[in-house]
Order: sequence, then C-alpha cells, then structure tokens
Amino acid sequence: MKDSHGRVIDYLRISLTDRCNFRCIYCMPEEGVSQLAHDDILRIEEIERAVRVAAGMGIRSIRLTGGEPLVRKGVVDLVRSIADVPGIENVSMTTNGVLLPQMAGDLKAAGLARVNISLDTLDEAQFRQITRCGALGQTLDGIEAALEVGFNPVKINAVAVRSLDQDYLAFAKLSLDRPLHVRFIEYMPVGESSGTDGCGWGKQDVVPSEELLGIINERARAAGMDELVAAGKDSPLGWGPARYFEFPGAQGTVGFISPLSRHFCSECNRLRLTADGKLRPCLFSDDEYDLRCALRAGDEEAARAVFAQALHAKPDEHHDKVGTERGMSQIGG
Repeated sequence: MKDSHGRVIDYLRISLTDRCNFRCIYCMPEEGVSQLAHDDILRIEEIERAVRVAAGMGIRSIRLTGGEPLVRKGVVDLVRSIADVPGIENVSMTTNGVLLPQMAGDLKAAGLARVNISLDTLDEAQFRQITRCGALGQTLDGIEAALEVGFNPVKINAVAVRSLDQDYLAFAKLSLDRPLHVRFIEYMPVGESSGTDGCGWGKQDVVPSEELLGIINERARAAGMDELVAAGKDSPLGWGPARYFEFPGAQGTVGFISPLSRHFCSECNRLRLTADGKLRPCLFSDDEYDLRCALRAGDEEAARAVFAQALHAKPDEHHDKVGTERGMSQIGG
C-alpha cells in the first residue's frame, strides 16, 4: 500500500508492552513509567487480528518491540501466529537480550527470523548507569544465544551519545570475527528525554553519523587497522534506513542510522502500533489513530479504515521536529 506521498508502506512495528526489565535513563524514570492498565493493552488475539488486517492491506514485515517484548506473556505463541499469517514474509524483534538465553530457541522455532539487540556501551559500570538495573554480561549472553540459534542477521543497536564518550572502535570491532552487524544510531531526544529529564542529555549530545564515521576511521588508523569501506553484497537484510560499511575481511558490518543529520523520511516505509492500540504514522509526531476499538469489536472493516486513515496522515517528513509527548517505552520505537 502507498501513502499520500507515494511511498510504499509495507512494515509495521508493534509494541507488545510498555513494561521493561531495565530502567534506561533516556527511556523512562527510575521508578518506571506509569504503567498502562491491563485492559488498555492490546490482547494477544487483538494483535493477531491487527496483523491479519495489515497483511491484507500490503504489510509484509513485522517488528515486535516494547518496552521489552520478551516480558510479554505469550510472546512465543504470538510470533508463531504472526509468522503463519498469509502475506507476512518476515518477523523480527528488538530486545535488550536479557531473556534470549532462555527463549531464543523457542522464538526461532516459532518463526522469528532476526533480532536487533540494544547495547549502548561495552563498559560494565556505564552499562549499569544507563540501565539502572542491568548487567552487561546479561546482554552479551543474549547476543551469544542469538548467534547460536541462527538468527540472521543479528544486529546490535548502539545509541551514540557524546557525553558518554563511548568506545566506538570497540563496538565496530565486534563485526570483525563474528557475523554481527553493529548499527550506531544518532541520539534522538524523544518524549521525556526531549527536555533532558532523567538523563541530562540534550541536542548537544547528538553525534552526527558522518562525524562518528570519521572518529572510527581515525581510531582504526591509529590502531594499525584498515578504515571502513562501503559494504556491498554483505549488507544485512532489513527494512530500515541504515548505511552500511565494513572492515575488509570482516564477517559483519558497521551501520549508521541518521534520523537527525540525514533525514530519511522519503524512504520511510513504516507505521507504528503502540501497546495500547494507537497507530502512529510518524515517530516524531503525536498524531495517533485508535485501532483498539475496532480490534476489540472484531470489526475488521473498521480496522482497515483506521489503517487507511493513518496511512493518509503520514507526513512527508518530520521537519526538524524532535520530541513527542510519549517516551520511547510507550511508543515502541
């Protein structure tokens, strides 16, 4: 299906829950978000119904997000149901990886094809500072579990934040001897973080991707390594806007996602469904369309009308707007 600007929209991101087993400082306050009431969250069968409607309208790829999607009860069965929907070609997930050692095998058998694992630092103390309650080893174990069961690709999502002074080269080197695809994402002050609440980060902490590429190459040269070169056929499968590079001979790649320094709105192919059943045409817009009522009533014609309404409302771009009323844990970024 196409939006009013001629873009093909074939990708739906679905937040399964606003809950998480971390309390990342840029995502939610230390005490957690004010959780949605149980009845406000889409039921498993309603999510399945939403996917059937979306697939009938041209959606081909589904990404499950949160909060942390793996804390949602019934997630393995949901993956299986979604993978069986006619028209759905790919089911993926974004996760912090903590529960993957226990769940990766079942998720792979159910039809989950690929995972993106969020990891913003390789320093144990800094990881604890950012997540407030996590241990770096848990996420690293999750990465190993994802590789072991054969998810392909396995992507590492690292938000680049200037004041964190992350070891970008160490991240990039994760791609050398394993098929890991490291993606650096420009920090986006979204939701509460747009006012630097909780984390103290602001627009000054955005590291433009071109600058970051230069930093990595400079540090690689200093370490006696080759610079990154544009990735060709080795670029990982996916539906997002990352630009991929690789170290010569590496098994994986290094990607850059640039929502602020390089708008990719003209390439946007997605809608977002929040955990409480609101369709969002754009991450940076607070426009939402209530799909839950139609799903809860079992009215698929009405659900298609809501999808069509959201599709028509997709803006041509976000026009440098940064920040929304909802935080990422609520939007399902």
